[in-house]
Amino acid sequence: MHPIIRNILAVIFGWFTGSVINMSLIQLGNKLFPIPGIDPNDMTALAEVIPTLNAQYFIFPFLAHALGTLTGAIVAGLIAFNHKIKFALTVGGLFLLGGIMVNYMLPGPTWFAIADIVLAYIPMAWIGGKIAIRKSKTKN
Repeated sequence: MHPIIRNILAVIFGWFTGSVINMSLIQLGNKLFPIPGIDPNDMTALAEVIPTLNAQYFIFPFLAHALGTLTGAIVAGLIAFNHKIKFALTVGGLFLLGGIMVNYMLPGPTWFAIADIVLAYIPMAWIGGKIAIRKSKTKN
């Protein structure tokens, strides 16, 4: 397969895999910590109640963002033909943009927005890229 096609597919598959992990963990969090009287699909209701929630309701969103990014970055790094860390970080950048948008649409506590944006995306993508590089070296 041509290296450019493989690198493009790395980003697509990394983003897709990370998104599946992200949404799965968000849904699991909604089942384990349901917000009383709120439909988790009603963005308007969520936007109103999120600032009033305590920390337990933010565990799964943070894990979803961090583990989704980490997994997506690993997948991208494993698939990429070359520059594995760059493609892992590209996936992290895509998730960072999504995280900024979500924090804007559903504003929560400032501590969560800072922790989420600073810790869940680029650091996890970097770690994922490093894991992919290590796995690629052991495979060869």
